[in-house]
Amino acid sequence: MIMKKNWNFIAGAFFTFLVAVYHVAVVIGGADWYRASGAGEELAAMAEAGSLYPPILGSILVLIFLSWSFYALSGAGLILRLPFLKFVLIAISTVFIIRGVYGFFVPVIVQTEYVASMGTSFWVGTSLMSLTIGLSYLTGLRKNWAYIAAKSS
Repeated sequence: MIMKKNWNFIAGAFFTFLVAVYHVAVVIGGADWYRASGAGEELAAMAEAGSLYPPILGSILVLIFLSWSFYALSGAGLILRLPFLKFVLIAISTVFIIRGVYGFFVPVIVQTEYVASMGTSFWVGTSLMSLTIGLSYLTGLRKNWAYIAAKSS
């Protein structure tokens, strides 16, 4: 099935790639970057102590976001059709949208030191980013549904 480029998926792939690059920077930046990124004091302290857990966790997140970028490019028809395309794109869109929506309410509902330390602007900013990316994927799904839902031959 031939289709036109889907700019919503291309934008989603680009911004998801930027999220992956950001996580690389956090891993490289170390403890201060873990603190500033919202990863929490516990991960920052582990990084300061030389634990491998924070960089391994960060690297896993990088791989997840990179794979999501590839799925968006596949949904846009720019690269080879990846396995389970419909399911994965729906899941990615859902994860980003849920994160985007619930993040607006976290500072109001969750009263912990960790949430307070991040500040309302962190939660609103990351929620807006997540919601924007999720809606980009959702719009891409809607526009390319015939291609995405088609069985590979």
